[in-house]
Amino acid sequence: MQNAINRRLWECGFRRNFAPRLKHYGIMAETKKLSIIAFSGDFDKLTAVFTLGTGAAAVGYEVNIFFTFWGLDAIKQKQGRAFVGGNWLTKFFGYMMGGLKVTPTSRFNFFGIGPKIFRYLMRKNNVATLEELVEAAKALGIKLYACEMAMHVLGLKKEDFIPEVKDVLGVASFLNLSEGGQTLFI
Repeated sequence: MQNAINRRLWECGFRRNFAPRLKHYGIMAETKKLSIIAFSGDFDKLTAVFTLGTGAAAVGYEVNIFFTFWGLDAIKQKQGRAFVGGNWLTKFFGYMMGGLKVTPTSRFNFFGIGPKIFRYLMRKNNVATLEELVEAAKALGIKLYACEMAMHVLGLKKEDFIPEVKDVLGVASFLNLSEGGQTLFI
């Protein structure tokens, strides 16, 4: 948009970049930004998180995803069931939560078969699977953040997550980071 405005101004005889002044007066939009809070660890909801995130990043949005509680399953290093956590209770809870490969669907889970059915249908219809969307998010440079408070409750450390997790943040820091854009809660 900035180039189009500058080109039109140039055609009208103006020979300098007016973008900073246009932004100052609110005529021109700031950087497009989408921040997503991923609370759910359900297969279909994580698919929505990564579909929206990768779609926005592909058209030039700055995208930040903040994973909290069950959403943290999407960014765990160990993608299956693993005893991850600080003490026996959090390790057991970590095992029950699982990781990306064992996320349940929010409805019609069918004792764990639901995500397998969805993956099959996605591949059959040439739609990116959840795992492919996560890889696309990494390739597109989407910024991934883990919730500090949820990590403390669940006994998790930054080392328990994939290396692409940019930082561990509290809510106030994430809200500050997402200021000036749209924020979705999934």
